[in-house]
Amino acid sequence: MKKEYPTNLTDNQWQISQKILEPSTRKRKYSLRDIMNCILYVNKTGCQWRMIPKDFPPYNLVFYYFTKWKREGVFEDIMDTLREKLRVLLGREESPSLGIIDSRSAKTTQHVDKERGIDGNKKIKGRKAQVVVDTLGFPMAVSVHEASIHDSKGAESALGKLAHKFPRLKKILADGGYRGDKLKETVRKTLGCQFEVVLRPDESPKKFNVIPLRWIVERSFAWLYNFRRVALDYEFYSESSEAMIQIAFSKIMLNKLSN
Repeated sequence: MKKEYPTNLTDNQWQISQKILEPSTRKRKYSLRDIMNCILYVNKTGCQWRMIPKDFPPYNLVFYYFTKWKREGVFEDIMDTLREKLRVLLGREESPSLGIIDSRSAKTTQHVDKERGIDGNKKIKGRKAQVVVDTLGFPMAVSVHEASIHDSKGAESALGKLAHKFPRLKKILADGGYRGDKLKETVRKTLGCQFEVVLRPDESPKKFNVIPLRWIVERSFAWLYNFRRVALDYEFYSESSEAMIQIAFSKIMLNKLSN
């Protein structure tokens, strides 16, 4: 008998996801809904693939679909579709005009490939995720690389994913870690929009200052810490880390659509 886990997709959530995951109606021994529910379970709990509960489909089959959907960009498609739906539901244009970029570094285990390094600023050995969000905090792009790469260089991979996807995009905001004329020029040429670095005011370090709009991406990072698989980076490949972040953001947006 199947158990109902809190991470399982509701009927309404599955209807939204099904159009992307299961365009055909052919019969399967294990439904794609059960497979996606298992991926969401792993994403939320941090469970190892081999230790998923027995009432889910076999772990090797679930991991096969995770890898397949990751390589085909399915998780990114789901994330983009949900962001568009939420924006329209909240009375916004489908395509945002402003993006906000920031990074977060996460520790990795020793069982990862060579793509990891040390973030000297935060003293973290692992990987760094570059995330671009809209003014609602919903993700526009996710990219993961070794933590030793400076933000001004690592941002190029995330910003490159915005090309040809957001026709209304006019400006991207960033913090002081993204300073540099080269990055500004790259954004102007590839995206045709302005790249603005917003610095903290020169005030007492003991006083906390909320910077307009920049706090939004920090809140998005806080959402991710509710998902154990992305709170720490357990993935062997950085592409899997990207997929896990996309999955976490997608579940967040699915829950918001269901409220």
